[in-house]
Amino acid sequence: MMKLVWKLALVLMAMGACTAARAEPPARNLFGAQSSPAALASQSIGFYSRGCVAGAVAMPKDGPAWQMMRLSRNRAWGHPAMVEFLQKFAADAASQDGWRGLLLGDISQPRGGPMLSGHASHQIGLDADIYFTEMPSRRLSDAERETLQPQSLIDTRTLRVDERYWRPEHLKLLRRAASSPMVQRIFVHPGIKQKLCSSVRGDRGWLNKVRPTYGHDYHFHIRLFCQPGSGQCEKQEATGTGDGCDNLDWWFNVALQPPPPDAKPYKPKPPLQMADLPNACRTVLAAGGGAGIAAAAPVAQSYFPVPERLPMPTMRPVN
Repeated sequence: MMKLVWKLALVLMAMGACTAARAEPPARNLFGAQSSPAALASQSIGFYSRGCVAGAVAMPKDGPAWQMMRLSRNRAWGHPAMVEFLQKFAADAASQDGWRGLLLGDISQPRGGPMLSGHASHQIGLDADIYFTEMPSRRLSDAERETLQPQSLIDTRTLRVDERYWRPEHLKLLRRAASSPMVQRIFVHPGIKQKLCSSVRGDRGWLNKVRPTYGHDYHFHIRLFCQPGSGQCEKQEATGTGDGCDNLDWWFNVALQPPPPDAKPYKPKPPLQMADLPNACRTVLAAGGGAGIAAAAPVAQSYFPVPERLPMPTMRPVN
């Protein structure tokens, strides 16, 4: 009889916990409402798609070799190592690879965590999107940064690279990023991976980090390794060996093809709850705000002049 009572009590406790979890707003609502970083020591917590970031710093809106896009999203925050990496990457690409400058997309929210829209990852301040469209030779207005759409590099008919838009500098950008010991992997459209596989000569070891995935036709996604001082950061499995060019047929023959008529409708996963994230993310969420903790300063030296009015690069129409 006593065992039955205990079992019933455990069931009721479990039901109560589930009810409490359901009563709490989704984690994306809680993190999406934060406008400033947590005033804590900088560290990434959890996995790239289930975590948060403490002590994030903001990537400056403008630099000599970059411009942040989609400012209204407030997703220009990252681990200090990511902000430092992006500034150096932009400067090196401008001075050594003939790339005028980067147009930067989403990094993370001020405290990371799940986002109200868009990404499943970008939660721990170690992911960043970079457009394949070169920065123009003038500063974009805030309104332009909200509406301009970068050019896709993929021909939708063939699912391969559209040669009208591919430039040797694209290869240089990806090689520079993948060659960095800080970079864990890079995500691109399978057509871009195929283009690299067919055109890279000499050292091909860096191709291993370039991973094909859905989307990513107009930007590439850089992911850094967990950084020192982030003991609660969950590492991703290694990319293995080889150049990763031997399993691309599945993407073009199966994954990127329309689903068969009898396929089951896609059922989206329920939004993440706070219970799905590391416990430390509650501390991050509850911490006081810090307006730009140790905010990184733009690189002082400009690598190119920035006239007020020059023609914009070719952009695809706004959808």
